[in-house]
Amino acid sequence: MKKILLFFTILISIYADEIYFMPFEARPALKKMLKSIDLSKYKIDIAIYSFTNYTIAKHLKNAARRGVKIRIIFDKESNLNNRRSELSYLAKYNNIKTFLISGKPFKHKDYVGKMHMKLMIIDNKRVIFGSANYSYSAFGKNYEVIYFKDDYGLAKKGEKFFERMLSKAEEY
Repeated sequence: MKKILLFFTILISIYADEIYFMPFEARPALKKMLKSIDLSKYKIDIAIYSFTNYTIAKHLKNAARRGVKIRIIFDKESNLNNRRSELSYLAKYNNIKTFLISGKPFKHKDYVGKMHMKLMIIDNKRVIFGSANYSYSAFGKNYEVIYFKDDYGLAKKGEKFFERMLSKAEEY
């Protein structure tokens, strides 16, 4: 009986909806994100403005090696010529497809907006979003928020938006 209770306690703690306020809860937030990636079964979709955290990239690479299909939309201006970006590192692995997108252009100016999302959808059920980029600063120095929600309806809505963005993105 104790083993069953322990199993359900662990299961609930892994899959419960949670919000983390960083930098104070940066370590458990990152741990929760990495565990979510590690438990993924078949699909991860990500839209991210800045992605410089090698630890997150390494867990995504390992998920891809397990057969999880991963698609990542990066903000073009923030990642294309950024030597710290994990874009080129992730693009070389099977089961990982990387894309670039710019924000909408401003009228009468040479400036374009940003694709400023911080969104991860795992297996059409878990949604992770907030203000945190996938950077070391976001998970240790910055004041950020990140939310984990297991909700099929919300995941489907996020997927629909992701597909719209993907239709406008270019493959890296």
